[in-house]
Amino acid sequence: FLQFSFKLRITENYYPYRFIVLHLSQLWRHSYTASYHIYDFNTSSILHDALLPNDTQYISWSPVGHKLAYVWNNNIYIKASPTAAPVQITSNGEENKIFNGIPDWVYEEEMFGSHSALWWSPNGNFVAYAAFNDTEVPVIEYSFYSEDTLQYPKTIRIPYPKAGAKNPTVQFFIVDIQMLPDFNTTEISPPAEIKSSSPKSTQCVSCDLNQERCQYYSASFSKDAQYYQLNCLGPGLPLSTLHRSSDDQGMKLLFYWSTDQSRSLSLLDLWYQMILPPHLDSSKKYPLLLEVYAGPCSQKVDHAFRINWATYLASTEQIIVASFDGRGSGYQGDEIMHAINRRLGTYEVEDQISAARTFSEMSFVDKDRIAIWGWSYGGYVTSMVLGSGSGVFKCGIAVAPVSRWQYYGIYNERVMGCCISSTVMARAEKFKEVEYLLIHGTADDNVHFQQAAQISKALVDAEVDFQAMWYTDKDHGISGQAHKHIYTHMSHFIKQCFSLIPEYTVKH
Repeated sequence: FLQFSFKLRITENYYPYRFIVLHLSQLWRHSYTASYHIYDFNTSSILHDALLPNDTQYISWSPVGHKLAYVWNNNIYIKASPTAAPVQITSNGEENKIFNGIPDWVYEEEMFGSHSALWWSPNGNFVAYAAFNDTEVPVIEYSFYSEDTLQYPKTIRIPYPKAGAKNPTVQFFIVDIQMLPDFNTTEISPPAEIKSSSPKSTQCVSCDLNQERCQYYSASFSKDAQYYQLNCLGPGLPLSTLHRSSDDQGMKLLFYWSTDQSRSLSLLDLWYQMILPPHLDSSKKYPLLLEVYAGPCSQKVDHAFRINWATYLASTEQIIVASFDGRGSGYQGDEIMHAINRRLGTYEVEDQISAARTFSEMSFVDKDRIAIWGWSYGGYVTSMVLGSGSGVFKCGIAVAPVSRWQYYGIYNERVMGCCISSTVMARAEKFKEVEYLLIHGTADDNVHFQQAAQISKALVDAEVDFQAMWYTDKDHGISGQAHKHIYTHMSHFIKQCFSLIPEYTVKH
């Protein structure tokens, strides 16, 4: 590792103020509320005359000067300086109805991937923001049990447009704030379609580098675009280097990490990857776990370095962990990616079964001990695979699975037009042939607990014996202490399925 030391010096161009964040409370995947104090480096003290409201939803400094914008109670406020009085830019904000400067749930999750919908101009004289109107969007409700002293559970309400329901409407505005407290707001109309353009030719900045070590990259540019940081993420050692944009010359090694390489192979012109136990003996038979996502334009097989649950299973439990990118996956051409357009629950499910069947023919794979698992879309594919009656899989785990696309939202509308009848529940009878573990968080705001509840109901009606685990008040990520618990629980289930636990240790 390289080690650096820095001395902090305040200059004219240095921001003398910083936020101190208190009482941060996570809302959805990207959003949170918090309380903020402003710290003045010039006086080494907190500015007590620059108080900001509690439960602020978003806050940011201007790129130039010391203006700041924040969102509170779904309305936008701007201060010309940390100690200046706030100027209220919007006044129509309303909980679960009108969102100014922050996205509603569906735009945060499915479109922006961010908790902000407010942008400064480079000179800090203007602010652009989006406003979301969820007045006609149906609301999903679920219980939040909170502390055990709470006699009645809380009810969480979120505007959530499921397949075929009304979506929010969106408007964009630009605010001229050069003369605060006076300001001028202009609504921006949707742009016209671009008829033609003259883009510069594309230049590959990583193609001529060490291809044996680095085949999976990300990059980030400096503010003036004169330099960029190139991050090699695998299959070899993660490595970051600094380059000059004008000639792509490498300038400095920023980060280096040493570990073993992973292994990847090709199958039927598509890609799969196996994490093999150390010192694999090809004359022996090993159990295999197929890890699946398989959503549209997704990728499970890559050259990135990572240490995760699969690493543990392979290194400690001697389980082969495989992944396969079939039809519908990304980065293999449009024909493969669009194969499941308007066909969710078909080819991507069939291809995982075909891949597992091919794996079972390998000399070192035990064909009687093959399992599958996935999370979210991967949980849906896992459930559809296990309900297919293929006879390939002994067991499987579905975490936070979709079960019926009508219960989901604009994600499936993009690839289905509206809805589809590829339901897990229709395959309930076939689950008698496999061991199934169903897992879900009761406060999942993304794939609602309703999805798992309907699977459970169908399996009970079909008299299927299965295992289930719910995580109280946990969302789609099942984080915190529950994150450790879920992987411990899944490890026990897989080892039990593969007969890796001596009988006397199995709890009844």
